[in-house]
Amino acid sequence: MKITDAKVIICSPGRNFVTLKIYTDEGLTGIGDATLNGRELAVASYLTDHVIPCLIGRDAHQIEDIWQYLYRGAYWRRGPVTMSAIAAVDTALWDIKAKAANMPLYQLLGGRSRNGVMVYGHANGGDIEETVDEVLRYAEMGYKAIRAQAGVPGLKKVYGVSKDSMFYEPADASLPSEHDWSTERYLDHAPKLFDRLRDKLGFEHHLLHDVHHRLTPIEAARLGKSLEPYRLFWMEDPTPAENQDGFKLIREHTVTPIAVGEVFNTIWDCKELIEKQYIDYIRATVVHAGGITHLRRIADLAAMYQVRTGCHGATDLSPVCMGAALHFDTWVPNFGIQEYMRHTEETDAVFPHDYRFEDGFLFAGETPGHGVDIDEALAAKYPYQRAYLPVNRMAHDGTLHNW
Repeated sequence: MKITDAKVIICSPGRNFVTLKIYTDEGLTGIGDATLNGRELAVASYLTDHVIPCLIGRDAHQIEDIWQYLYRGAYWRRGPVTMSAIAAVDTALWDIKAKAANMPLYQLLGGRSRNGVMVYGHANGGDIEETVDEVLRYAEMGYKAIRAQAGVPGLKKVYGVSKDSMFYEPADASLPSEHDWSTERYLDHAPKLFDRLRDKLGFEHHLLHDVHHRLTPIEAARLGKSLEPYRLFWMEDPTPAENQDGFKLIREHTVTPIAVGEVFNTIWDCKELIEKQYIDYIRATVVHAGGITHLRRIADLAAMYQVRTGCHGATDLSPVCMGAALHFDTWVPNFGIQEYMRHTEETDAVFPHDYRFEDGFLFAGETPGHGVDIDEALAAKYPYQRAYLPVNRMAHDGTLHNW
């Protein structure tokens, strides 16, 4: 089955998405997500100008060889732009292969390891009480696991807190907006949030929290230790992971579980973290870590060290990525949890899909392929709009900090 054509579709039904569609001589098509938040057009250009010409005429069934060709053949390996482009090709080819087999994608990966995929939602508020109310609302919706983020007194804008509590979109301006940050205020405030939450919820629900790379290792260790009485499911991205050994210090001081990896692109970004058992959950995702082909390798390495998956699933990943992720989650033996930030009605209309939410779980559908399509006519009504993620500055002196 030969690849005859491919094209990139860019649309913005509430936020920007980049989608690759691959055509074959047997009439089957497949789509893959290529969205890189704030750098969307870089991936679109990489695909259109450098990848698609290399795909024409290749056998669509040779997924592994095409993956190696695009990864090794470029010479300049890794990086978010390259790996997001490879992921789009890989996801589209798995979609085609599953359609050719007339099977849902999870069957080609090896079949079900579970009936449904436990997901966590995002509850946030301007202060502790608003966040508590939102967490209770998510619990009423059936969620078994809920991420909680709250505004910090004295700070104007804080990651994870939005005006619309259901649809959080951080890429909010045509040039980067600026947030303020105080580590001291945050470290004093965060434990109070979870003390209040456990007082209201008890310990029946899983609670998660995202630090978003903003602490040093010793600061993260302090936070993890202070959160131990509240038994978090995980503390996410406690410190930047460029120095993987930085997590050793955190591990030595707290038993709060650690999750990291939404910005990772390859297995090399997490090799030491996994092998040295510095983390409990690996959050690499289909679109940014080279597609299903490469994410399987990361998961297999993690399984050797009892590290579980916890794939990123924010709204900057399209329903195409979510559909593929759910088939991966349904199969992967060492599954932990799946992030599920709901898309807007406009996005769901552009990307019709067969996965569904029920009682705290998402269920991959039985449609051949990954079960997600794109309505190109509707997508054309939502043209690209430049949008950037914010930046952070320290509140006391304006120094640029990790957002």
